[in-house]
Amino acid sequence: MADYAAEASGRAAHLPLWPALDRRLVGVVIAAALLGLVMVASTSTSVAEQATGDPFYYFKRQALFAVLGAGVAAAALQAPLSLWQRTGPALALVALGLLLLVLIPGVGREVNGAARWLHLGVFNMQVAEPVKVLVAIYVAGFLVRRQRQLRTSTLAFMAPVVVAGICAFLLLCQPDFGTAAMLMAMVGGLLYLAGVPLWRFAALVAALAGVAASLVLYSPYRWERVTAFMDPWSDPFNTGFQLTQSLIAIGRGGWLGVGLGGSVQKLFYLPEAHTDFVFSVLAEELGLLGVTTVLLLFAYIVWRAMALGWQCHRHRLPFAGYLAWALGLVLGLQAFINMGVATGLLPTKGLTLPLFSYGGSSAVVTGAMVGLLLRCGYELAQARADGVRPIDAEEGA
Repeated sequence: MADYAAEASGRAAHLPLWPALDRRLVGVVIAAALLGLVMVASTSTSVAEQATGDPFYYFKRQALFAVLGAGVAAAALQAPLSLWQRTGPALALVALGLLLLVLIPGVGREVNGAARWLHLGVFNMQVAEPVKVLVAIYVAGFLVRRQRQLRTSTLAFMAPVVVAGICAFLLLCQPDFGTAAMLMAMVGGLLYLAGVPLWRFAALVAALAGVAASLVLYSPYRWERVTAFMDPWSDPFNTGFQLTQSLIAIGRGGWLGVGLGGSVQKLFYLPEAHTDFVFSVLAEELGLLGVTTVLLLFAYIVWRAMALGWQCHRHRLPFAGYLAWALGLVLGLQAFINMGVATGLLPTKGLTLPLFSYGGSSAVVTGAMVGLLLRCGYELAQARADGVRPIDAEEGA
């Protein structure tokens, strides 16, 4: 099927790039990024003035990161998906190399007890961010190459699980439990969407749940986070401090919020207000109206990614389909975890909110994911222009 689409693409003239883009998706992403810039400016002024003397220090840097992210998105949009598909195994090795490199003393930078960053001059790169995309590209290509074997061979089923598991283990060594769990969830979700037998998928979910439970039970600081999450008010000035301050911020927001810039919790009460807990300050300043807007923005992005993946499969573009699904899962899971932590639905994890939280790594990698999604949409439009009929339409003809 992929060969058929490639031959058809070779016969037709290439579509102009901009008219073929998913403009609604572009508009939604831009709206989210602009709102994110406003919230970074609002949440970081006090911290920035105390640390640097410039209240807009973090805002200026985030604006630069947003421009860099847009540039990466444009570059990813230009590259054909066949290039990513061919280089998938090499990209998986790059992901493993980055995860190993950050653990080398003197190379990886340690912040708050976690060795997760590499210094790149302009900003410190959190290696977990590009690893998510690199593994997604590898797994998408693997599913295309081994589509038939996935339903009959245990080895074929386990191969992407093992690769992702090694990456997850290295993430745990940093430690970064949240990204490790999200990575495994993304791979499991892709395997399910690829049509693996239900019993194999159920066994994988049970095994991953058992591993996650063991990691929590036998790690004192993870268990402390779980107990604090279950009853943060029992120790509101120590283990439950972050969550209680977040809940206070959300509770103050009401229907319409206290007004942009009017948050009290961001004034040295809520830790990491411009990174991990930007959603809490947004809820305080913009209220339920702002929260609903953010939820709708992410819901549209994830829905568009999943719908795009389905349409790509129908038009014989399986790699584009799996990649769109993978990116939708990554964006959706990360947004859900971040907002779940802020609202007390999940234990505390250090995951940023894409398009909203301050950080160069998050901005650049989110730009890459958006560019790849737009490329999937462009190649779908090209296939339609080439006259590739949907599979179900041919079956009904």
